[in-house]
Amino acid sequence: MSVMKSAEHFRAPYTFSNSAEAIQRFPFPYPEDQYMYSVNIEQHNGGPKGSVYEHPFDVDEHYLGEVADRRLVLAADPLRCQILPHMETASWDTLELLMESLSRDYPTHFSLTKNGDEWTWENRLMKIKNTFFFGNAATLPYPPLEYITRQAQGDFVIMDQRNNNLYMDAGMVTTQADWSLNFDLGMDFMEWHGPVPLAHELGVFDRALKFLLLLQVGRPVRRLNWTMTINPLLDTSPENYDKWGPDRATVTAENAGKLVHLRVELQTLFRLPRSNGILFGVRVYLIRLDELVQNPAWARRMHRVLQGLPPELIDYKGLTRFREHAISWLSQFDDGTPSPPKGLLSGLN
Repeated sequence: MSVMKSAEHFRAPYTFSNSAEAIQRFPFPYPEDQYMYSVNIEQHNGGPKGSVYEHPFDVDEHYLGEVADRRLVLAADPLRCQILPHMETASWDTLELLMESLSRDYPTHFSLTKNGDEWTWENRLMKIKNTFFFGNAATLPYPPLEYITRQAQGDFVIMDQRNNNLYMDAGMVTTQADWSLNFDLGMDFMEWHGPVPLAHELGVFDRALKFLLLLQVGRPVRRLNWTMTINPLLDTSPENYDKWGPDRATVTAENAGKLVHLRVELQTLFRLPRSNGILFGVRVYLIRLDELVQNPAWARRMHRVLQGLPPELIDYKGLTRFREHAISWLSQFDDGTPSPPKGLLSGLN
């Protein structure tokens, strides 16, 4: 992990930027010059050293800025964290998974000591140290899911499995791309994916649901998803659309490199051992276009992907107002060089 940044802002005045190391490890999501939905799921059992896939939960230089932004979102809207009553066991499963993973993979920053059911958790980055009894929420300052996800990067949803389906019954969601936990809570897998165009006709969600219903403990999986956002804003929720939606109209062919960000979600899924629920992690990575084009192969492919997007995806991903400006700005980096064979393009992927 690179040097931890201490004071990044993901809201105006924005101070977010990526170091050279963060750019190199960015999970560029396109395996070819055209993009279409697919069931792009693979095992999540590690990856190259230094990559975002190395550990189950990636901690990077933006950690302190992201957890600070989460505190601001929750202070303004506590409904970004909701847990239905039957999800208590799954919440403890999640706390255990995150604490064990983070303390094992980042021992400089996190430690977990167990004495029977009496556990001591220390987060040295946030200067937190608590001793509590596993299974007794009254011994923690917050409910277990909220407690541990206030200290983690990315969003988390817990899906309950019943009736041969998956239900979104708990979550901590403060960095979402225009969807609402408060609206979707309690929906089944097909209901919350209802607005996605084309993928239903392609059978993507039918195949994904069948696969996930058979997900096993200790065999997590992952996939990449993407969209674009204006400015490095983590909280692009429908509840706050009035704060970020108008930014789309500020993009021009001249300023697209500074304003337009590629937003990639590393989505991970873990079967939880006691509850049989599934933890769905959504870790967000942002990169400005003028950072992205430091990799010439990425610049060419980004230009070609945006040019070839189907109209339904342009509208669904919210690109309509600024896509042409982004294409115009990126065109100066596409010299027509043929792309390499199909596969992800990154120094560390």
